Amino acid sequence: MIKRIAAITFIFLCTAVAWAILGATIFQRTYDSGSASGSRVESTWGAPQSQAPPTASFEETVPRKEEKTENGKKTETITQEKVTTVLPLESSHINVDLNLEHRQKGLLWYSTYKVGYDGAYAFRNTSDKDQNVSFTLNFPTDQAIYDDLVFSVDDAPVSLTNEKNRASGTARIKAGQTALLKVGYKSQGLNDWRYQFGSSEVAQVRDFSLKMTTNFKDIDFPDNTLSPTQKTETANGWQLDWTYKNLVSGYQIAMTMPEKLQPGPLAGRISFFAPVSLFFFFFLMLIITTMRGIELRPMNYFFLAAAFFSFHLLLAYLVDHVSIHLAFAICSAVSVFLVVSYLRLVVGMRFATREAAVAQFIYLVAFSYAFFLKGFTGLAITIGSILTLFVVMQATGKIRWREKFSTPPPHPEFPPPAPVPTVQPTSA
Repeated sequence: MIKRIAAITFIFLCTAVAWAILGATIFQRTYDSGSASGSRVESTWGAPQSQAPPTASFEETVPRKEEKTENGKKTETITQEKVTTVLPLESSHINVDLNLEHRQKGLLWYSTYKVGYDGAYAFRNTSDKDQNVSFTLNFPTDQAIYDDLVFSVDDAPVSLTNEKNRASGTARIKAGQTALLKVGYKSQGLNDWRYQFGSSEVAQVRDFSLKMTTNFKDIDFPDNTLSPTQKTETANGWQLDWTYKNLVSGYQIAMTMPEKLQPGPLAGRISFFAPVSLFFFFFLMLIITTMRGIELRPMNYFFLAAAFFSFHLLLAYLVDHVSIHLAFAICSAVSVFLVVSYLRLVVGMRFATREAAVAQFIYLVAFSYAFFLKGFTGLAITIGSILTLFVVMQATGKIRWREKFSTPPPHPEFPPPAPVPTVQPTSA
């Protein structure tokens, strides 16, 4: 019995090494291709977006006095100088519509989204003269497209000058008048969307409102960002409102897109955890066969370990082509079929379809599926392990293990051979 346990332990350790190599291979495939596919997704779909408010300013020529001292005499000269004046932002009213559309590249899903942006900004001409005010909108990123661009002042379209990652136009604003700038576009982004109040770390905004609608329920706000002042759940997602009368803050408004279950990292974690599943399965098989007098040789355990390993090997290369849930179901069915069809020949159909199949379903399928339960994986596996320990302790409490591990006596049908009589030589 001791030799059998040693052989089973050796098989278990060799399989654990194979799982470690497989898990490392999965992670290498995932992140080596992920770095390249991530840049391809940004180039074809768009990068993370961070929108800043537009600016308004005008230039005017003002006289400037310059004093010079030569040979003890002071002289004054008047020169003309161009001065840029930035108009204060009186109010900001913004609507943002975020529509999540996940895209898969290799073994990773990317959180891509479409965004519809619509903003109305009020700027006041603080000059005592009419001015040609230049309005400038900086786009959130240069790795994106901007369709249905709207740029108007007091509902009048403005001729735009497009520069790198910005659009600007000029309109005549009367002295002391407040101009309403409306901007809007449709674009695409990746991972998160942000709105920053200004270029400096701490900015002040007055009469501010931002209304955001999402087509997803799992909303998440990054660290060091402002939470909405009001939330309303809709049929498809949320309506979020940020409303401030006079805000001074260094934080931003941001939304992180929910991530889809990543097939590559999930398959890698399941592979690294697989030795625990095989340990429980071998442990239970050894207990059951010892209690019932069923003989499973080390070679039988080798094929059972191979059937377990086939689950993770098939999963590693199937998630590239089908959804992770379908791949998991196919791999589970294949592995269970291998074990049941094999043990049917070794010990019979009843043991194969009852004890072995149930144990494999619990310790391979159920334990592996626990990784789909984000945040509850460890708890689910711990509960399963404790229940297993309880059942085994109750079932084996009255077993005399010394008798089980001792060498069995010879079978009564085959008694030991009788000793051969020795013939004494006779003297002549």
